[in-house]
Amino acid sequence: MTLPPSLHKHELLQREYGQSTFQLVQQLAGIEDRDERTRRAQQIVQLIFRLQPALRDQPDSQAKVWNHIFEMADGELDVDAPFALAAQVNLGPPKRLAYPAKGPRFRAYGQAVEQLVAQALTLEDATEREQAAIIIGRTMKFLYRSHNKENAKDLTIIKHLRELSNNQLSLDPDRVQNENLFEFVSTGGRPAPFIVPQPRQERDGGGNRRSGGNSGGGGNRRDKQRRGGRKNRNEPQQPPQ
Repeated sequence: MTLPPSLHKHELLQREYGQSTFQLVQQLAGIEDRDERTRRAQQIVQLIFRLQPALRDQPDSQAKVWNHIFEMADGELDVDAPFALAAQVNLGPPKRLAYPAKGPRFRAYGQAVEQLVAQALTLEDATEREQAAIIIGRTMKFLYRSHNKENAKDLTIIKHLRELSNNQLSLDPDRVQNENLFEFVSTGGRPAPFIVPQPRQERDGGGNRRSGGNSGGGGNRRDKQRRGGRKNRNEPQQPPQ
């Protein structure tokens, strides 16, 4: 169902300021005294800023609220406003967004990498295209790690890069591996390794695995002894028989 432009604007303003505020604005037309009508309009503006104090931080917030009141009054608000009141541009109902017809070829990389590959193919200089392929491959390896939570082999990244570029972007696997071209370099000059964090597990005396931060069971035994000692101190002693 498509709403008329005026009703569509009213619906948006009601959602923004509330049904009660909208009804107060609609009642302004029934006030015959112009001074009283102006005073009521000013009170509605103050009420809106109290209900939504974040509006004060917006540029031209006063003019915006007064024009919204003018819109909610169907453009027939005869008051002494501090700003010139005018109907806003009719934008009409919102249009439906066009969703992409197909998803990315590799979900781990997304469409952003495909756009980078398309831009790299427009480079005519061979050196610039190679540098672009290295940067894209480095980004692909980072995204692969973040998506799959595991390291990716350089050969896999090179293969995926060829598929995305229809065999137009190709790198030497030996050079990529020897020079660590797909690794982000840390401040120390060496590539920063990617390590998947694993929960720490230890074995108890029976050979079973357990997780915990203590390296041994001495701390647990001491805690039990302390609790046992406090418990014994709190118990009342029995008189001798």
